[in-house]
Amino acid sequence: MTILITGASGFIGSFICSKGLEQGYEVWAGMRRTSSSQYLKDERLKFAELDLSDFDKLCAQLRDYKQQLGGRGWDYVVHAAGATKSLKREGFFRTNTEGTKNLVRALQAEDMVPRRFVFVSSLSIFGAIREQPVSLSPLAVSHYNPILATDTPVPNTAYGESKWQAEQFLQTVTGFPYVILRPTGVYGPRERDYFIMAKSIKQHVDFAVGYKPQDITFVYVDDVVQAVYKALDAPNAVGKGYFLSDGQVYDSRRFSDLLQQELGNPWVLHIKAPLWFLWLVCAISGTVCGWMKKLTTLNLDKYHILAQRNWQCDIEPARRDLGYEPQVLLEEGVRRTVAWYRDASWL
Repeated sequence: MTILITGASGFIGSFICSKGLEQGYEVWAGMRRTSSSQYLKDERLKFAELDLSDFDKLCAQLRDYKQQLGGRGWDYVVHAAGATKSLKREGFFRTNTEGTKNLVRALQAEDMVPRRFVFVSSLSIFGAIREQPVSLSPLAVSHYNPILATDTPVPNTAYGESKWQAEQFLQTVTGFPYVILRPTGVYGPRERDYFIMAKSIKQHVDFAVGYKPQDITFVYVDDVVQAVYKALDAPNAVGKGYFLSDGQVYDSRRFSDLLQQELGNPWVLHIKAPLWFLWLVCAISGTVCGWMKKLTTLNLDKYHILAQRNWQCDIEPARRDLGYEPQVLLEEGVRRTVAWYRDASWL
């Protein structure tokens, strides 16, 4: 069985590649010419240079790989390529929306439609919905109702909008066997955004924002990969979208507390700032880094993600249709992640 994984050089994509090799697939790592192969060193990997920004060039590239595949396409395609950061708003749409459209249309044009096409989207497509608290008790496990797949997305970031537009496009394509996965915050070895928090905790500072209760969800990268491979053959999954989390709800301090525990820090200064302060920091950071043409984690798009209070989502459909069952809860996932950061000399 052959499988193409776009975005193979990325955080999630590299783990999808490793799992495919482990399961006996002929794995093709789809990536740009300029992408790093740092985590793609296994000699069994095959590489496919793909330019998702240029439809005609992409078609020509696919024709070449079709010949190498014996005149057929890949059995499966996992589309994990995407932009999570961009200097300009249009960069998200160029990569996440138009790149997805070009890939799907090129696969159709070259008669290379796979048995299953798994699109890695995001919970962020729904935006800040269901934010009316159902409980204000500090002892409550959760303060909000979970976001459901039947809810109407109202994305409040360019990233979320671009992913939602890609999903809407897939829904219009006739006879294309797609499955959409919408993970919440994905963490694990090699991930850099949560690493910033770990680095801050190591320096004895934990920065949080907003005074309303915040319900946060996480999913360890291995569980996202688990869902990807279950989605390849799940008979009732075609044309549907599924949330992915570890099935738990956490308060805004849990992740930083676990980091502190694993790092062995005796004390951490916990700073909670108002949302207006976060907005100001993101506005200044985004503007300055924009002038410098430098990507930054803190910008006004990221502000909406950090300010959102409700990240709960319903994973029961994924359990039912995919047989998905989270294997790594937050405490174990943070332990593994911090251990990797240390082994890799990140910390």
